[in-house]
Amino acid sequence: MDSKVLIVDDVETNRLILEDIIENMGCEPVLADSGKMALELVSKAQPQLILTDISMPEMDGYELCRILKSNEQTKQIPIVFISAFDHPEDIVEGLSLGGEDYITKPFVTEVIEARVGVHLRLYKEKQARIELNRRLTVSVHEQLKQIEQEKKNILYALANIVAKNSNESKERLERFQKNCRFLAQGMQLSPLFESKVSDTFIDTIEIAAPLCDIGNIGIPVEILRKKEGLTEEEIAVLKTHTDIGSQFIKDLDVTNDYNDFMAVTADIIRCHHENWDGSGYPNGLSKDEIPLSAQIVTIVERYCALTDEPDCGREEALAIMKEEAGAKINPDIFDICCKISRQFC
Repeated sequence: MDSKVLIVDDVETNRLILEDIIENMGCEPVLADSGKMALELVSKAQPQLILTDISMPEMDGYELCRILKSNEQTKQIPIVFISAFDHPEDIVEGLSLGGEDYITKPFVTEVIEARVGVHLRLYKEKQARIELNRRLTVSVHEQLKQIEQEKKNILYALANIVAKNSNESKERLERFQKNCRFLAQGMQLSPLFESKVSDTFIDTIEIAAPLCDIGNIGIPVEILRKKEGLTEEEIAVLKTHTDIGSQFIKDLDVTNDYNDFMAVTADIIRCHHENWDGSGYPNGLSKDEIPLSAQIVTIVERYCALTDEPDCGREEALAIMKEEAGAKINPDIFDICCKISRQFC
């Protein structure tokens, strides 16, 4: 017996007749003498088909159908009404509630067998399609996940090359990455930003931040390693790294992403040199025109750059940044930065 059929009828004779028919078909009958009992049995028995009388005390077949079809766990189970009523309006009402079929009494064994057989086959085929779609969805998700991971691997490999070209240490990048996370977490606790900074956003900022200067892959090494005294021409070349990085992300993003990683990364790469007052580059964006992710990276990058200097500690760096708040950096985020700066590494 590979299929269970729930039989719901308050008349014992009817239940026994249907039980014999269902057993002779090689199926397993499950009997209920009321709608209430049927609801209790459905979750335990998990039938593939329900045969229910309409006229029953307390809960009729229509109400039973309405309840089952409104439940996510049971709405897929086909319901066939069995009744002595054969008025068209009775049949229409049953079908309008989501019932699949309507069989009138007295029972004709061949009709019961034919109808039950059809609906069991249809149910099995439908369940097979649902399972196939589920497996396809899982497969597609895993493929997308793999594609996204491969993209990240490429980006981080290039970021490591850029770091070496710029004489930046792995430890410095990790410090920058962690501090971006600390600042984003602090912002999540602020009424000003709590609706904009989710746990997912924080995770994304942490993994995307080290990629901010990936466009430096296209900048000559001699310019990257030049400590001071850049000419105007060299500064102009250096500034193109935002465009180079943005174009690279655009070319790499060949599929629709299942998360925000690529979008956030693109915002950071293109906009982390924009200033709060509009004096930055490449587009002269100001205030909230600048993506929030880029604003975070700008502040943390500035803090890390200052504290990398031998004679500049946390307090000295914050004092310098205070003068820049409202001009280069978002003053509200800077206030939060000051409050949580002891967490910075």
